Amino acid sequence: MPELSVVVFTTDEDQKALLPVLVDGTAVARMTHSFDVYPQADSDPLMRRIQELKTSVVVVDLAPNNISAALHAIELLRAACPKSAIFALGEMSRPQLIVDAMRAGAGEFLPRPPTTDQLLDGFNRFVSSQRKVRSTGTRGRVFVVLNAKGGNGATTVAVNTALAIATSRGSTALLDMAPVGDVALHLNLKTGFSIMDALNNLHRLDAALLDGFMARHETGLHVLAGHTTLGSTETKPVDFARLFDIIVGQYRHVVVDVSTRLDPITRALCDLSDTVLLVANPDLASLWSAARIRDFFLGGPAEQKLRLVMNRYRKITGFGESEIEHTTQAKILYKIPNKYAPIIAAIERGVPVAQTNHSDIARYFVDFGKILAAEEQAAKPTGRVFGL
Repeated sequence: MPELSVVVFTTDEDQKALLPVLVDGTAVARMTHSFDVYPQADSDPLMRRIQELKTSVVVVDLAPNNISAALHAIELLRAACPKSAIFALGEMSRPQLIVDAMRAGAGEFLPRPPTTDQLLDGFNRFVSSQRKVRSTGTRGRVFVVLNAKGGNGATTVAVNTALAIATSRGSTALLDMAPVGDVALHLNLKTGFSIMDALNNLHRLDAALLDGFMARHETGLHVLAGHTTLGSTETKPVDFARLFDIIVGQYRHVVVDVSTRLDPITRALCDLSDTVLLVANPDLASLWSAARIRDFFLGGPAEQKLRLVMNRYRKITGFGESEIEHTTQAKILYKIPNKYAPIIAAIERGVPVAQTNHSDIARYFVDFGKILAAEEQAAKPTGRVFGL
């Protein structure tokens, strides 16, 4: 690994004295500059100085008495130095602070102060992700799929949509983060590892190790299987955010099935995603639940990314699209018709309908995959039902 140049922003004298020792102790990085004030605006002379340095990594200390200024500095630095990694240092016991830092543009969130090993792991992940970004030219788009209520079909939508994208665009990962994950069952996959293996090895997780944890489907889709005891672990939102950071550096498209999971981890993942797909059925109980879930994301970044996917859709006299959107306060992105029998048969066989190109329902998922995979189309939601 080439030596990395590191710049530090901190208003804490103790951190200012300690961080050069920790950074130099990694033997792969050297602290070249330290600043005891945070940049306050784009026109701040400090911003030009940072751009001239062309540093590999910028470390921003979220000092307890200067958190707002530090978060604003991360936003400015992310915009001004797109090729530099931004490491935030803060209290790991504050999930909202972690989310705020990553939302502002930090790629890593480490304890305050970090250990030399934690810094080294972060530097390794940065170098690994840079290699992958150079080869693909971009970072992956993330689609989180969740149920309005149990049984609405989020896993079916996630599996078939991921397959459709993988088949047409390649480089697609499907992550099973449901409370009780059964994505592998839908795909008839025997998996040797689960998402917990990746989370338990975050300290050494790189592209090669992540690839080893992935199961391969015959279509080319890569799957990180779920774990039946996922809900009972003490995994923190920041761990999932770090896992995400690695995955989006390796795949162009990432589909995440959270099913009925609603907790701080789901909130953090949805905040970090490109689109949140809320799967609902056209019945009162499902739509009522969809409205409650929208309230769960109210005021956060995920609220603006939330889109309805109407599964098992059928026309109901006197209750059309406008009534559904008014009830849920969410826009309809797509409608999948009611094809319950072939869907259930496909699940029992372990052969998703998206693999059956000659079926009517397969064409819906293929079309939906194209909408999500194309940035210009994904930015323009549509409520069409194709073929009806």
